[in-house]
Amino acid sequence: MENKSSSNFLKNIVNEDLKLGKVDHIITRFPPEPNGYLHIGHAKSIILNFELADEFKGKTHLRFDDTNPVKEDTEYVESIKEDVSWLGYEWDNLFFASDYFEEMYERAVLLIKKGKAYVCDSTAEEIRRMRGSLTEVGQKSPYRDRSVEENLALFERMRQGEFKDGQKVLRAKIDMASPNINMRDPVLYRIAHATHHNTGDKWCIYPMYDFAHPLEDAIEGVTHSICTLEFEDHRPLYDWVIRECEMENVPHQYEFARLNITNMVMSKRKLKQLVDEKVVDGWDDPRMPTISGLRRRGYTAEAIRNFAREIGVAKADSVVDSKMLEHFIREDLKLKAPRTMAVLDPLKVLITNYPEDQVEMLEAENNPENPEMGNRQIPFSREIYIEQDDFMENPPPKYHRLFPGNEVRLKNAYFIKCNSIVKDESGKVIELHCTYDPETKSGSGFTGRKVKGTIHWVDASQAVPAEFRLYEPLILDQDEEDETSFLEHINPKSFEIVQGFVEPNIESSKPQDKFQFFRHGYFNVDPLSTKQKKLIFNRIVSLKSSFQLPK
Repeated sequence: MENKSSSNFLKNIVNEDLKLGKVDHIITRFPPEPNGYLHIGHAKSIILNFELADEFKGKTHLRFDDTNPVKEDTEYVESIKEDVSWLGYEWDNLFFASDYFEEMYERAVLLIKKGKAYVCDSTAEEIRRMRGSLTEVGQKSPYRDRSVEENLALFERMRQGEFKDGQKVLRAKIDMASPNINMRDPVLYRIAHATHHNTGDKWCIYPMYDFAHPLEDAIEGVTHSICTLEFEDHRPLYDWVIRECEMENVPHQYEFARLNITNMVMSKRKLKQLVDEKVVDGWDDPRMPTISGLRRRGYTAEAIRNFAREIGVAKADSVVDSKMLEHFIREDLKLKAPRTMAVLDPLKVLITNYPEDQVEMLEAENNPENPEMGNRQIPFSREIYIEQDDFMENPPPKYHRLFPGNEVRLKNAYFIKCNSIVKDESGKVIELHCTYDPETKSGSGFTGRKVKGTIHWVDASQAVPAEFRLYEPLILDQDEEDETSFLEHINPKSFEIVQGFVEPNIESSKPQDKFQFFRHGYFNVDPLSTKQKKLIFNRIVSLKSSFQLPK
């Protein structure tokens, strides 16, 4: 895969480390916790880690940080592997943090023997209160000065399951007066009597992330441990764990800005809340910013990779306009997606002077911007469907579509003129009676007169019924830190289903087939089409946007 990303501060660091001989090879890792589905923010991290290692002929590990059995599940493990593969990357090694539980335990025992860790009986609330604040130093635990022998015995009893959840923890003994609160005797192990997806009931104590993560990196020989900016204050603890646990390999942590996108929730916890409270139809709901949701909606891996490369790698947080992501899917599909016609809100048109029982086949390009995609045949007969909003009985000035007495071109077909209308009992227009001019066939070279409007249509005799799912942003923009009003910002108009018709040539379309529907946008065949035995299209994105990439 071609790496199109430009230079950034991480590349400069790697380049310098290799040049100075600090490392002789590069190993990065993507270390998700399997407690939910990945979202597009994770995609940025995947792309960064894999392409950074690839550029310097190194390796990338996929590692599951599965240290919290209460929240983790095999379903998430499999979904993460699928997402990484779908994005186009192959991991050199697949690891689980739980594979190292025994070594982590032994390293914790080493800390106890060195007087660097102790068993604490304080509750979680007491520990929080004793940690102090940015302006107040922390208070030492009353259990901080237990002897090494007592701590070793208690820690072994913790492992044997003699204590209840929350009854005891293992804490590092560092500095309760440290200006960095993360260094004020952080918890290293907690008790959790829960079945683990990988180790079953073998363990009832589990390492905390800040203890496990640096050990995992060191065990695997990771050279550059890349994470987001919220872990910058955790770096001193990362280095302390590696040093005090006397790890042979010494990785280094580097931070980059996380991805924030307008109108998108980038918190796995909040996304899980949307799923659990059935605000959305699962993790792969096409409105979700999850990789599986974007895939189901119709986004391509190439579009997401190009988007991530374009936004680059920065040291300061910022917010990216969601229209930039839409730009890249348009750019990717404009030469790939066949052009075809679909009517989403049908209005029947009877062409009164067209021969009854006659059907002719008209020729149309599959993609005018990509002639190699060839042409297709479109049926045309006496009855067709057009869009409801392509007709107005009493149009405003400069309305160039169909109205009584006006003439328009049917795309790839003929000029038609509206002569009369049919209404139902409520006064709604339900049918148009038009005439066509056989001299005006597309491609015939007709120059007798011009019309200002061109509208799309579908032949009624062979039209294929289809369901169209139209999406708007799920979340109206809010302050990401505003926890109280999260669900109050759900967009009530984020999802609409309409019933219409498509050309018969795409009747046999398969899930993930993509099309550009004239004037409507780019659409993707939803996987539900197979299950429900009907065509269901997700609108990926509209055709046009005012967004332009910065020069």
